Amino acid sequence: MAHQTIQTIQNIQVELVQGDITQQPDVSVIVNAANAQLETGGGVAGAIHRAAGPALAKECKPMAPINPGEAVISSGHRLPNGHVIHCLGPVYGVDQPSDSLLADCYRNALLLADEYKLTSIAFPSISTGAFGYPIKAAAGIALDTIKKTIPHLKNIQKIRLVLFDQSDFETFKKRLEQLED
Repeated sequence: MAHQTIQTIQNIQVELVQGDITQQPDVSVIVNAANAQLETGGGVAGAIHRAAGPALAKECKPMAPINPGEAVISSGHRLPNGHVIHCLGPVYGVDQPSDSLLADCYRNALLLADEYKLTSIAFPSISTGAFGYPIKAAAGIALDTIKKTIPHLKNIQKIRLVLFDQSDFETFKKRLEQLED
């Protein structure tokens, strides 16, 4: 892992790493920035489906379609993680209110992982790729929602945000440092 930042919020470790969401063997569940049909696609969804194998799409088919902000869980198949939580982020400028729909993704994924008694979760930056969400706004929503949801979690001990590139990592890092205030 090239870059990493760790902060503890109410006894839960919140980490930022630059890397690949499909290469997080030390977390129980990874989050897929899914499409409504839960099918393989581009970006994060494509990478997760390729790494998990065709059984993932087959398992997800009966769960589709999902709405923006919704989260559903599947097994991890060939991924090093036991589970995948699939969230449909909002398309920026289309799905409204996009800020609360994006917050719902993070909150619902955390609560679903906690309900399944999972202890660690890794998120990509949801909606910031093809869905066009501005990275700075998305980082603020993601980290604020995580901080607000932490007091409601009973099982999760580690929350990781996996940022694919250096500039996204730096944007999230600046926002995480502001949370301490």
